[in-house]
Amino acid sequence: MSVESDVQAAPAQAPAAPAGNPALLGLPTFLPAGITLGLWLVGYLPADLPGGMIAASVGSAGVFLLIATVWAARLGASAVAGIFGTFSAFWLSLGLMLMGLNNGWFGLTDAAQVGSVLTPYVLSWLIVFVALTLATLRLPLAFTVGFVLVSATFALLLANLLTGQAIFSTLAGLTTFGFCAVYAYIFFDAMGQELGGRAMPMGNALVK
Repeated sequence: MSVESDVQAAPAQAPAAPAGNPALLGLPTFLPAGITLGLWLVGYLPADLPGGMIAASVGSAGVFLLIATVWAARLGASAVAGIFGTFSAFWLSLGLMLMGLNNGWFGLTDAAQVGSVLTPYVLSWLIVFVALTLATLRLPLAFTVGFVLVSATFALLLANLLTGQAIFSTLAGLTTFGFCAVYAYIFFDAMGQELGGRAMPMGNALVK
């Protein structure tokens, strides 16, 4: 048998399946929770709405960001998995916090006790998101802007808890809308490229 016949007899390899982009799932399912949180912080929604945010924070952002995390990890995209996993952990923990406060799981009886629980919670997540921001400065500028706005939101929430001044809650709502807008922009870019469009400007990374 000749070499040529051997080559012709060899089965053709099937083309590799596309890797996919977990951001196409993680980013849009993040937005309902972020927008709902922002509406509550600026006072557009009733003060007793936190119970209504559970569905958005857990059922949308928490669960589907977790799915996007597993998806990214299976692709070997460890940085993406780490970012989505961090946000998933926040939204799931927020849902648990809201369920506990609304159903009296923590045995809290007044606003001062609630504040004593929320203050270290918000502080710990502020530290996490500041660390995430600094650790991802090699990403395009749009991502850094989003993380900075997330960190600013937690800083303003902490100021609200420590001072009781409503202006800090309103400002936190505005920064929440800000990072939702940034992540919506990144989602449009990802979806556009997936459908054959050109990449949208993301800005240069602060660290090379």
